[in-house]
Amino acid sequence: MALEFKVNEPLLPEQLAEVFRLSGLKRPYNDLERMGKMLDQADVLISCWDGGRVVGVARAITDYCYCCYLSDLAVIKEYQKRNIGKNLVQLLQETLGDQVAIVLLSSEEALSFYPQIGLEQVNNAFRIARKR
Repeated sequence: MALEFKVNEPLLPEQLAEVFRLSGLKRPYNDLERMGKMLDQADVLISCWDGGRVVGVARAITDYCYCCYLSDLAVIKEYQKRNIGKNLVQLLQETLGDQVAIVLLSSEEALSFYPQIGLEQVNNAFRIARKR
């Protein structure tokens, strides 16, 4: 079966949690209430499906005219290296248009991945880390 990409397709908290858990991305996947809030508060949700199973997710917050924060990009490990992450980001770009910049924070493990899919590394970002 061919993989299918969807824009703003509703997901259950359990589906998002499974993608995070099986991708290796550090997220609070055991807290389904928090997963639900993460879904409810996202402005754009791009998902990749293999039949009825969600295998990849790009979750973003945006003003739709200038800036978008790509808060999550996760693909289940067994589906990685199939250009799913790249396709999720490309579909996010298409959905937002050319006037919107996309920014993200990378884990150390993914630093080499993002330049491969066209993102430019910058050194002028700052943050206040979450406490939990």
